[in-house]
Amino acid sequence: MPDKQDGGRKPGRILVTGGTGYIGGRLVPRLLAAGHALRVMARDTNRLQGRSWYDEVQVVRGDVLDPQSLHPALEGIDTAYYLVHSMLAGADFHARDQQAASNFARAAAEAGVQRIIYVGGLGDPAADLSLHLRSRQQTGEALRSSGVPVIEFRAGIVVGAGSISFEMIRYLAERVPIMISPRWVFTRTQPIAIRNVLDYLQAALSFTTEESQIFEIGGPEVMTYGEMLSGYARVRGLRRWIVPVPVLTPRLSSYWVHWVTPIPAVIARPLIEGLRNEVIVRNDLARRTFPGVELMDYDHAVEEALFNLRARTLETAWSDALSTSQGDVPPVELRTEEGMIIERRSLELELPSRAIFASFSTLGGDGGWLYANWAWHLRGLLDRLIGGVGFRRGRRDPEALRVGDALDFWRVEQLVQDQKLLLRAEMKVPGRAWLQFEVQPVGGYRRLMQTAYFAPKGLSGLLYWYLLYPVHRLIFSGLIVKVAERAAALSTSVPPDLKAA
Repeated sequence: MPDKQDGGRKPGRILVTGGTGYIGGRLVPRLLAAGHALRVMARDTNRLQGRSWYDEVQVVRGDVLDPQSLHPALEGIDTAYYLVHSMLAGADFHARDQQAASNFARAAAEAGVQRIIYVGGLGDPAADLSLHLRSRQQTGEALRSSGVPVIEFRAGIVVGAGSISFEMIRYLAERVPIMISPRWVFTRTQPIAIRNVLDYLQAALSFTTEESQIFEIGGPEVMTYGEMLSGYARVRGLRRWIVPVPVLTPRLSSYWVHWVTPIPAVIARPLIEGLRNEVIVRNDLARRTFPGVELMDYDHAVEEALFNLRARTLETAWSDALSTSQGDVPPVELRTEEGMIIERRSLELELPSRAIFASFSTLGGDGGWLYANWAWHLRGLLDRLIGGVGFRRGRRDPEALRVGDALDFWRVEQLVQDQKLLLRAEMKVPGRAWLQFEVQPVGGYRRLMQTAYFAPKGLSGLLYWYLLYPVHRLIFSGLIVKVAERAAALSTSVPPDLKAA
């Protein structure tokens, strides 16, 4: 049977992996709008809570590094989107990628999956590719190893609000008027708008094939990385100068990116090492096979990304899937037990629950931390000095939160509307730390509770806690008062029928 697009083909149940990631989190609502029945797999399903589509899909737990967990997720699946990668997990990301893809391919074959759709990386396979680019292509090979047909889209720089590559370009262009850049600024690339990546992924559902296919996808323009930086600046009305120098190694460049952008050096380095390779489309098979995809040029892709950032319509961001400074820590059930240090403060307020919740759930980001904001920024700077995430991630939305969101150097671990917010620390500390806010009804009052939890690791953890406790006590005592004051101000804007909530 010849390969073709069959507009009448109706795929069965679809599995989307990587639903907490940048591309997967944007693909799900698209497929739902098209009427598809979806199952979304995540290693930690709690991180999907708060997504607008959560109640419209079947959510299952599955870990690509745990083969046994994949069988229930793949049962009855016709098409599986494989949108998982391990680059953010550390230096051994390539080995993890291959193992994960092999596990998934075997489980898919055993479950009778008809095809796998995957997003890999552009680059000439015959060239001396960076470890990151080589790993993306070897992941495609591992997926094909079980015999299940794989539709692989190989893309380069993805231009879109929240994309890690776009954020690197954006922050460099915004913050550095004169950029001292390595020679990779002259390397050619073919950026593609996130909208077009999603167009291809969706169009693949109507593509029938009995064999695996590789499609190279890119936007309409081939340009250098320097031209991308200049193009962004032009769209923003900025004047920028690029001075290339031969002495910036990938390691030094990654440290520079670490300080100028929100992207830590551990993530920036493999990305930068890949910038020495040309990533351009070498054949037009994708254009001939999917003629309905209307490619967006670079300037318009940048304009759309900036509009989404300004309009607060950001669906996903690269930091949603970020491995933390402490490794990939699973959610924990907090309770008072030996070894856990707990500091709790409370105030009783004659205010509606919704106003109190709104007060603490809008902390951080551009809005700051209400009390001793300079101290929070200083702590972020110190964390950045030792290679941590620092204070640069801000928050996805100034008002709305959901489980899994990055919030400065915290991560939202639990969220119960009008009741509770639990933040897990992702700065470098000798132990594990959380900050929790709760609203509890007590008679005719509402009790605002603010609790700091710290599980110290060894002597260094205990020293850290007790040496800094005077500062923490000052900050946390002032913080709860400021949260209460803002809740009182917000209560005047709560509709009367909600004030008893």
